[in-house]
Amino acid sequence: MATERRLTTSRLGRLTQMGRLATGIAGAMVGEGARQLAQGRRPTVGELLLTPANARRLGDRLSEMRGAAMKVGQLLSMDSGQLLPPQLSDMLARLREQAHPMPIPQVARALEQAWGKDWQREVTRFSFTPLAAASIGQVHEAVLRDGQHLAVKIQYPGIRRSIDTDVDNVATLLRFSNLVPEEFDFAALLSEAKRQLHAEADYAKEADALERFAGLVAADSRFDVPEVVRALSTNEVLALRFLDGQPIETLADAPATERDSAAGDLLKLAVREVFDWGIVQTDPNFANYLYKADTGQIQLLDFGATRSYTPHQRAALKRLLRAGVDGTDKDLAESAVAVGYLDESDPLHYRADVIALLRAATEPARSGGFYNFGNTELADRMKEIVIDMRLRHRFGRIPPPEILFLHRKLGGLYMLLARLRARIPVREIVDTWVA
Repeated sequence: MATERRLTTSRLGRLTQMGRLATGIAGAMVGEGARQLAQGRRPTVGELLLTPANARRLGDRLSEMRGAAMKVGQLLSMDSGQLLPPQLSDMLARLREQAHPMPIPQVARALEQAWGKDWQREVTRFSFTPLAAASIGQVHEAVLRDGQHLAVKIQYPGIRRSIDTDVDNVATLLRFSNLVPEEFDFAALLSEAKRQLHAEADYAKEADALERFAGLVAADSRFDVPEVVRALSTNEVLALRFLDGQPIETLADAPATERDSAAGDLLKLAVREVFDWGIVQTDPNFANYLYKADTGQIQLLDFGATRSYTPHQRAALKRLLRAGVDGTDKDLAESAVAVGYLDESDPLHYRADVIALLRAATEPARSGGFYNFGNTELADRMKEIVIDMRLRHRFGRIPPPEILFLHRKLGGLYMLLARLRARIPVREIVDTWVA
């Protein structure tokens, strides 16, 4: 776990942190530039910016600030490298695992505000060492006097008030540093990031999403969603029934039949989320899944990033998937326009590259029999297509935010299935649920 550090809560303090970061990056650029010039090289601005030292500097600062400053980096990394340089995108994508936990006094003060000054009287055990620390809050284990075993999610103080300012500050830093190409207009994405972050910081809204999702899987014994303890939950504190499953990665050492069964359940769940229910948990971080080996049950955590999709959006996505599986390039291009990957005005060579990328993305669903996620170079091939597109095209169309959130969902799911070395009849699942 990352080192415990006090969270800076004031807007001025957080702005100062960003200023120090910019100054540090600029100073490092001058030093590295002078070193390379002395060696007879003429480095580009991008080469100076994307040094390992600068990437670490940016990652450490965003992790320390937590909140929107950290989350916006995660959100900007969802484009699979089409928006940001790959070095920066990879670093931003790892931020969720680098958050610094709150010190004990801040935790105690947050619980005092939510549960009252005498909150410890009703608690027989409270672990001040967090089970997990992320960008918006951290999770602690607690046992009440009545025997209830809880997971308590506590929001970092001041996070909600800092969202808009932090997003704007990070965007300014990226633009000022030329880390984002000038031709990209990501204002809509940043606006959506603010909206999404405000939603994630509203724990009452997450409680509603938890209960809604629990209702959807209630009849399916393969899944478990923790109950919300409403009496102990507020907008900043979320109390849940404690789930005692093991990290989903432990499945990697299980027999192949067990791995394949659980992985297939996860894929079917994702398909139902998108095409059947229209409600999607868009953060497939490994830590959001637990596994009960004795029952084969998958436990689902963290619904702060839940998004709803309209019947129109779901129909467009269904047509896109079917076109990728069974359709012609013309069918796929038309579906890509409807979803937002393409515009009718895009040049033919760019349209051809997008079609190639979508063909690669839908490869598992075209394969007959079982698709082996543990023995495929699909991710590398898609990355090569994306890099080639960036080199050959001065522009790239940023899909609508709701599609980027699906990228986040599907990309994380793919990594999990690859980690489990899963063999899944993807075509059969698609044909069943996406008729």
